[in-house]
Amino acid sequence: QVQLVESGGGLVQVGGSLSLSCLASGRISGCYVMGWFRQAPGKDREFVARITWSAGSTYYKDSLKGRFIIARDNAKNTLYLQMNSLKPEDTAVYYCAAKCDSFDDYDYWGQGTQVTVSS
Repeated sequence: QVQLVESGGGLVQVGGSLSLSCLASGRISGCYVMGWFRQAPGKDREFVARITWSAGSTYYKDSLKGRFIIARDNAKNTLYLQMNSLKPEDTAVYYCAAKCDSFDDYDYWGQGTQVTVSS
């Protein structure tokens, strides 16, 4: 079992920055990939970025490249998402997730943290 707890969400003005964290606990050493997703009101959840837990290889949603940065600190079992030049359309609940038991699916999810970008 893996537990994921996000933090760092809040209210920020357009053009501002925000950094999210996701603290992982449990059998995290067996996980392959960790990722960030988001869900805006009335919309489906969408992929934001992912990183391989061991090598640190990253992959982003095309439209977010250059503004968002995903990183991890293995020693602290923590995943990060640095969000810059924020736009109102970035408003969403942000979730971290982990692929541990399967190469295909994200098996574990956090409870989410709200990010609101005001104009």
